[in-house]
Amino acid sequence: METAGNNKKTSPVLRWGFEWKAKAKIFGLPLVHIALGFNRETGKLHVAKGIIAIGFFGLGLISISWFGAGLLLAIGQFAVGIIAIAQFAFGIYFGLGQFATGVIAIGQFAFGDYVLAQIGYGKHVWSSITEDASALEFFKNIF
Repeated sequence: METAGNNKKTSPVLRWGFEWKAKAKIFGLPLVHIALGFNRETGKLHVAKGIIAIGFFGLGLISISWFGAGLLLAIGQFAVGIIAIAQFAFGIYFGLGQFATGVIAIGQFAFGDYVLAQIGYGKHVWSSITEDASALEFFKNIF
C-alpha cells in the first residue's frame, strides 16, 4: 500500500498508535506518559518517557511496559530497575520473575545475595538444591 505524496510502503497495522502526556511536569518530564504503537506521521515506535511511563517501551521513575527501565520500579516482560518485577527482571536491589537478579532475587532462575529460586546462584541460596541457613532465616522473616 502506498501513501499519498510519497513512495513509502506502509502497513495499516504499523499506523496504529496512541500517545497521551499529563500536563503536569516534574524536572521537565510529564508526570504520566502513555505511549503505545507507532507515531502516525513518522511511523516510528512510541516510547513512553515520564515520571510514570506506560507503554510497549518505557523509561521513567516508574515504568510499566513490555520493555522498560524504571529508576525506582519497573514492571513488565523485560524490566530493569532498583526494583524489577517481570518475566526477565533485572533488579538492582530486588528482582521478582521467571529470571531474576538483585540483592534479593526471587524466581525460577535467580542470581543475587539472598536468593529464593528453583535454580539459584548467590551468597545465600534457598532452592530445590541448596538450603543455606541464612537464606532460610531471611525469607522466613519476610514471609
